[in-house]
Amino acid sequence: MAPMHVMLATVIHKSFLRKRSKTATLWSMNQDLLSNAPFLSAALAFFIAQFLKPFINTILERVFDWKLLFSTGGMPSSHTAGVIALVTSVAFTEGIGTVYFAISATFAAIVIHDSMGIRRAAGKQAEVINEWSRILSDIHREGQFTPENLKTMLGHSFSQVVGGIILGLFIGLAVTNRIVGL
Repeated sequence: MAPMHVMLATVIHKSFLRKRSKTATLWSMNQDLLSNAPFLSAALAFFIAQFLKPFINTILERVFDWKLLFSTGGMPSSHTAGVIALVTSVAFTEGIGTVYFAISATFAAIVIHDSMGIRRAAGKQAEVINEWSRILSDIHREGQFTPENLKTMLGHSFSQVVGGIILGLFIGLAVTNRIVGL
């Protein structure tokens, strides 16, 4: 049997190596994330689309609204830009015959359908409810009814989705080319 100080030194050394390997693993995880073209493409496309919304609104509506930076709806669709950038990057890094592409393309179809269909319909219903709320408020002037406006800009028009698709394709190609080369 080895002396106690040798056994203790062995335990301490193994503990040090375990901690060192965990640190190396965390470092490599961060490096992997920073070289993950699909993830970076999707995130960058989403944030750029959100950033562009108030500026495009200024051109189209002649009003700068900084709240659009944090809002749903508007031109371009940030959700669409993000998922299209993801699909584009996955197509070039993994191939279109892979399960990764199938999952990302299905995810994109669901997100785009939701933004143009369900969320847009909910926004239109909110407009009708807001109008009825104003009518009820006029009828009950004594304060028995307090109107509450619902958010109406929830979904996207076809042109807003197309804007997101174009932005997503461009960013997906650019980021993927920069990270892995095309």
